[in-house]
Amino acid sequence: MKKTYSKVAIYALIGTAALFTTACSKPGEKATAVENEEVEAIYAIDTFITAEENMDDYLEFGGDVASLNAVTVMPDVAGKVSRITVSVGDRVSKNQIIAYVDASRPGMNYSASPVKAPIAGRITAIPPTVGTMVSQQSPIATISNTDTLEVKINIAERFISRIKEGQMAIVSFDAYPGESFTAKVFEVSPVLDTSTRTMAAKLRFVPQDKRIKVGMYGRVKLITTSIQNAIIIPSTAIVTKNNNKYVFVVANRGNNTQSTVRMQQITEGITVDNFTEVSSGLSVADEIVIKGQTLLNDGSKVNVVSVSQKN
Repeated sequence: MKKTYSKVAIYALIGTAALFTTACSKPGEKATAVENEEVEAIYAIDTFITAEENMDDYLEFGGDVASLNAVTVMPDVAGKVSRITVSVGDRVSKNQIIAYVDASRPGMNYSASPVKAPIAGRITAIPPTVGTMVSQQSPIATISNTDTLEVKINIAERFISRIKEGQMAIVSFDAYPGESFTAKVFEVSPVLDTSTRTMAAKLRFVPQDKRIKVGMYGRVKLITTSIQNAIIIPSTAIVTKNNNKYVFVVANRGNNTQSTVRMQQITEGITVDNFTEVSSGLSVADEIVIKGQTLLNDGSKVNVVSVSQKN
């Protein structure tokens, strides 16, 4: 006996099969192509515009300001200082009398012996006072030529090959914060001090400045190498890969398209105060990444947040 089915039953079977097929499909099989696409990152960066700059490498020293000529004046006779005719700070001429020493003793009276200035200059010290007993080895005064001042520095043995006469230096003082004074090396000792392993050198201020006083302590930046019209970049912009040095250069800037970066290999020169000379690999007006570069690869898309350049 044959079984017969109504149309309603047939339609119900078809619907059940359809539901079963849908329920057995794997999650995500109906995901669209958009859901399967990777979202490409856009990195926020800071950049730096390259330009030609002058760069000076230097060594730092400390030194005391002294007069070019300083003479200690001694009396011709031993005795008591009976009179002092000058004060500290006074200018004196050569052979001017600056004091008198009385060599008289009980029962022996002498005229006071004059003490004369052996050079012209300014009185910078008068150790004794009237009534002080002095000998022929006792200093009566110090006379200095304060019109020409110098800075004396001591150079460690490992640096002496970088020092020569005529080099320029920048000197700063605590008394004048934010100001700098120029000086030039005019004397270099031919020998080293065997106890300190240092070599003495003297620098003269060019031009002389009356604000600088004998005895002041100066911080000296002695320029050893000077490079003209070099491309200088912040040292932090440089990344190292496979022992090579690279920077990231921004491309497509201002072309109404998404900016990207390219890796550019460079050759480094000297580094001074966190700036590095680039001897090859970059041109003037290149825009390089100085912040955010550690996340980048060649061709990465970027968004420039801020731009700077060397003053």
